[in-house]
Amino acid sequence: MSASMLAELAEEEERRKKRAPWGVIALVLLTGLALIRNGSGEFDVGPPQPASAAAPDSRATLGTFAPAPASLAFSAVDRVRIPAIHVDAPVVPVGLDADGWVAAPPPDDANLAGWFTGAVSPGEKGTAVVVGHVDNKQGPAVFYGLGALKKGNQIAVVRKDGKTAVFEIYGVEVFAKNNFPGDRVYGSKGTPELRVITCGGGFSKQNGYDGNVVVFARLAAVT
Repeated sequence: MSASMLAELAEEEERRKKRAPWGVIALVLLTGLALIRNGSGEFDVGPPQPASAAAPDSRATLGTFAPAPASLAFSAVDRVRIPAIHVDAPVVPVGLDADGWVAAPPPDDANLAGWFTGAVSPGEKGTAVVVGHVDNKQGPAVFYGLGALKKGNQIAVVRKDGKTAVFEIYGVEVFAKNNFPGDRVYGSKGTPELRVITCGGGFSKQNGYDGNVVVFARLAAVT
C-alpha cells in the first residue's frame, strides 16, 4: 500500500474518531433543530404538510427493504437535488453554534442547504442529515416544498469525490419540536440512510414553527 493511501486511511480514521456517538447527536439535534425557525411564516399560503399516507409503514420502520448498494467512504457534500419539488441547491457544512445547537445555513440565501458534519456523509453507513430553511423574510426557501414529497421520490446528493448518492424516499412526517423522536429519526439502521429536515407545523411570531418536517430516505443507487 502506498504512502499516500496510508495517509488517506489515517485521515479517515481520525475523522471517524471525532464524530460524536449517535446518542449524543440525537440529543443535540433534538434541541438544535429548533433553531431552524427564521422564516416569517406570514405568507398567504403556508408550506405543504405531509399527507398521512406519506408516513413510513411498518416495513420501512423495521428496515426490511431490498438490499442497499454498498456504502461509500467519507466525502464532503457539494449539492442536493430533489427533482419532484424542483430543488437544486448548493450544500454547505454546518456544525454546532456557540450554544451547542445545530447551526442552520445562513437564512439570507434562500437556495442553500446544510449538511451536518457531526454525522456521517451521505452514502456512508449510518444516517446522514441535511437541513435547510422552509422560508425567509423574502419568501419560500430551499425546502419549502419538502412536505409535498411522496414515497418513491428521489433525492440526489452530489459529493465532492465526484460520486452522486441517490436516495429513495420511504416516508415523510411532521413532528412537534417539543416531542421530537430523536432515536427514530437519527438512529442508524446499519445501512446508508438520509434525513432531510426543515420547519413545519403551525407558526407563531413568538416561537416560530412548532414542528419539523422530516424526510426518511435510503440509498438506492450510486452514480
